[in-house]
Amino acid sequence: MSRKRAKLKQSDLHCHGVELDERENAHTHYQQLIPGLPDHIAHLILSKLPPSLLFSVCLSWRKLIYSPLFPPFLSLYAILTSSNPNNNSPNSPSSSSSSSSSSSSPISQSIVFSNFDPISSLWQWLPNPPIDLLLRHPSFISRNLPVQSVTAANRLVVVAATSEKLFPALDRPLVFDPAKPGWRFGPDIPVPRRWCAVGSVRGAVYVASGVGTHFSSDTARLAERWDLTLGRRGDGAWEKVKSLKDGRFSREAVDGVGWKGKLCMVNVDAKEGAVYDTHLDEWFEMAEGMVAGWLGPAASMAEEVVYLVDQTKGVLRRYDEERGLWVDVFECERFKGAQHIAAAGGKICVVTGGGGIVVVDVTAASVETWVVEPPAGYKAVAVHVLPRMSRPEGSYVARMAGPEIVLARRDF
Repeated sequence: MSRKRAKLKQSDLHCHGVELDERENAHTHYQQLIPGLPDHIAHLILSKLPPSLLFSVCLSWRKLIYSPLFPPFLSLYAILTSSNPNNNSPNSPSSSSSSSSSSSSPISQSIVFSNFDPISSLWQWLPNPPIDLLLRHPSFISRNLPVQSVTAANRLVVVAATSEKLFPALDRPLVFDPAKPGWRFGPDIPVPRRWCAVGSVRGAVYVASGVGTHFSSDTARLAERWDLTLGRRGDGAWEKVKSLKDGRFSREAVDGVGWKGKLCMVNVDAKEGAVYDTHLDEWFEMAEGMVAGWLGPAASMAEEVVYLVDQTKGVLRRYDEERGLWVDVFECERFKGAQHIAAAGGKICVVTGGGGIVVVDVTAASVETWVVEPPAGYKAVAVHVLPRMSRPEGSYVARMAGPEIVLARRDF
């Protein structure tokens, strides 16, 4: 795999986009993927090769790796905000249209979604969601409002956010499917809420506790599930699961972590943990060693190993179930104050306190790290790892979201 790094300027990309090998593509007729072989045989052969290699060989192979016919590689999906709190960047996909949330107050600010392709090393904007999701509000100048999102069944699901009137912003989850790029709404949430615990286990999204339009002890204990694996599009309804014994998780936005058929969640400020067993439909107290060392954002790798970043010491750790304690994996100064992490494909993606993104390869003999710079004028709020977006067969357009990027082809 290539480790070479090179800078690509905006002028080389014709401002905001470029169609690779455009002149060649304009007069090139259909070509077999491998001369002398039927395409269905060529697909079988090429699908065994690394996408980064195919990308570098020829245009037809480059198109193939983004088609629905090719096994999708993993890529990074980021929730971004302007690095200038008083303005949304002019490069954003919504900058040309008016936004009530961004224009009503210099402090109010909505978020945008973008996808980083590790093969082409380019950022691409996701379509605008059907509603604006606020990150800042005049009533909370010193803190961000939580926008709670999770991945389930290879889709990005936004479950909870706050409206301008400080009510729950979503009465239905927002769902983005990379296989058919675009947003849609999921089923109605029986009790829309914010400041809740959100996580996923084996393709099902779980929401627990939280606050609705007003505080309710019933809502603070309520837990519900939406299984996206039921049916082709996962359009089934939400269903109640066993309620929490109290409302201790209703005042903090909590990232639930799926782990071995269980949903683990910790109120970091109060140092309280709970574990929901999806098979038994029961809540249990979290093991003492697990909750004691839960000192920052956490995520699980394939729902088998839990990793977290100690926000104070800047240390990446994994949980050792047999010993009941957290084991140091890697220390990095940039990890101090980490906001969010995601784990997939042997990589840990960390959103730093300053909104940067650091990727850690925990499968290497010696831990390797590299930086993915957010689009110019933006900083990351949260990251997720999902399959790359499909593109119409026969087309490949690389669109960048900032004036300068760094090429460093590393698969997720």
